[in-house]
Amino acid sequence: MSGVSQQRVKRDEDGMRLDRWFRARYPQVTQGRLQKMLRKGEIRLDGGRVKADQRIAAGQTVRVPPLGESAPQPAKKDRETGVSEADAKAVRAMVIYRDAEVIVLNKPAGLAVQGGGRHVDGMLPALIFDAEEPPRLVHRLDKDTSGVLVLARTRQAAQWLTRAFRDRDTEKTYWAITVGVPRPKAGEIDLRLSKEGGPKGERVEPVPEGGQRAITQYTVVDEAGTRAAWLAMRPVTGRTHQLRVHAAAIGCPMVGDGKYGGEKAHPGGFANTLHLHARRIVLARPDGRKLDVTAEPPKNFRDGLELLGFDANDPEAVIDWAELAEEQ
Repeated sequence: MSGVSQQRVKRDEDGMRLDRWFRARYPQVTQGRLQKMLRKGEIRLDGGRVKADQRIAAGQTVRVPPLGESAPQPAKKDRETGVSEADAKAVRAMVIYRDAEVIVLNKPAGLAVQGGGRHVDGMLPALIFDAEEPPRLVHRLDKDTSGVLVLARTRQAAQWLTRAFRDRDTEKTYWAITVGVPRPKAGEIDLRLSKEGGPKGERVEPVPEGGQRAITQYTVVDEAGTRAAWLAMRPVTGRTHQLRVHAAAIGCPMVGDGKYGGEKAHPGGFANTLHLHARRIVLARPDGRKLDVTAEPPKNFRDGLELLGFDANDPEAVIDWAELAEEQ
């Protein structure tokens, strides 16, 4: 068949999963299309059918079917990782903290953590540095949310970090710009949430009963009359889209969140992106030391603050949640 190519697995690609190898070389191919080609047997390894998670070895040959006339050439790869040079450079630039156990990224908005084309999980081999294996994901951020994303560099670190997130033994602070100002200006939102289907994909809806209990603490850092507010938010629970749904439920949707705020979430003057940023995370290590990392907000968020006359370095934005709870 015209356009079919036979690609030999290089020495520095030895041991990679087939799907990651394929996406590293052909980043224009979506995950869905890749899975379809595998099911149809269009992609083969040494002439035989193969599954996405199969590990490949140096010297093996991968049959690559025609990818279309407009398909770009295979991406140049970072040496030894199998990650494209562009993605390796990008993910390394996201690193804001690193030690022997943990790496913390400042994830940009628009980049998925897992699944669906380009994502953080596929870039992790570029973050091996001086370790023996790539770091592991231990929690998630929504694709449209920027900010702190913690990775475990060892199996032991993955265990205690997973426990910390599972047992809610973490203190996470998010910043949001909302349309409207909450009343009261500080408080707790305790509103059950349920995942629902819909024509535009999965939605999360507040429900009076059933669903899952979701609790969010919040405080107004600054406000622009009644037009907009800069909120600090702490998710006590970690439900899908929790902060976005809770903000909309109290009548103050996040700027750019058309999914839950509709037209009200687009007041004009702001970048057409979700204004939600994972600002800070604090958690205790098993040895008693504390991990405390803060991520600078992206340009669109800083521009939004500036538009409203707010100062991103305002000391009032550093929230002591325990002290705030005592005051209420």
